[in-house]
Amino acid sequence: MEDDILTIDEVAKYLRVSERTVYDWAQKGEIPSGKIGTVWRFKKTEIEKWVNDRLSSGAKTPVNTSQLQIKNILSPDRILFLNHSTKHDALLELSDILSTAPQVKYKKELAVEILKREELMSTAMGRGIAIPHVRLSSVTDLVMAVGISQCDIIDFQTIDDVPVRLVFMIAAAYNQHTYYLQTLSFISSKMKNTDLRNSLLDVKNPMDAYNLLIKE
Repeated sequence: MEDDILTIDEVAKYLRVSERTVYDWAQKGEIPSGKIGTVWRFKKTEIEKWVNDRLSSGAKTPVNTSQLQIKNILSPDRILFLNHSTKHDALLELSDILSTAPQVKYKKELAVEILKREELMSTAMGRGIAIPHVRLSSVTDLVMAVGISQCDIIDFQTIDDVPVRLVFMIAAAYNQHTYYLQTLSFISSKMKNTDLRNSLLDVKNPMDAYNLLIKE
C-alpha cells in the first residue's frame, strides 16, 4: 500500500470514530474519498486538510467558550521549553510532562499512542503550531501540556512549510468526543492570533506563558 493512501480502518483509528461512521461519510460524500473497485480508499493529504479545515472552522463542533477555559485543562507546571529538532523527541518529552497530570493513569501508554497517532498523520496545523492529541479509556478527564520550542522542529510535515515551534498536547477520556473536538477547534482558533504566537515564543518562564494563554 502506498504511504499516501489510507484504508477505512486507518482513517477510523485516526479520527477515533467507528469504521461504519467513516463508511457512511464516504457514501454521503462528506469526507474526501474514492473507490478502487468496491473498496474505499482515502488520500492522507486530503484527510489531513479535511481535518484541519473542520478544526479551523469548528464544523459540527460549535465552541462554547464559557465552558472551554484553558485554566481548567492546563497548569504552569505542564508548560515547558523544548530544545529538539525532531518531533519524536519533542513529543516524548511533552508526553512525559503531560503524564504527570492526575488525569493520566499510564505514562507509557500515553507516549505510545501519541507517537502512533503522529505516525499515522501529522498533527501540524500550520502557522508553526502542532496539536498532538489522543483519547484513551485510561484518561479520566481532558488535560493539556504545552511545549515552546527554542528551535525549529523540522519534521512535522507541515501544510504550509512553516516549522513547528508551539506544541499543544491534549489527552482526553475516550467518552469525551465532543469536548475533545471542541477543545481542538478552540486551541486552533485561538492560535491564529499572530501576536499571541509571537508573545509565547518570547516568554522567559512558564508562568508568563500560562498567563498569556488563560487571558480571554
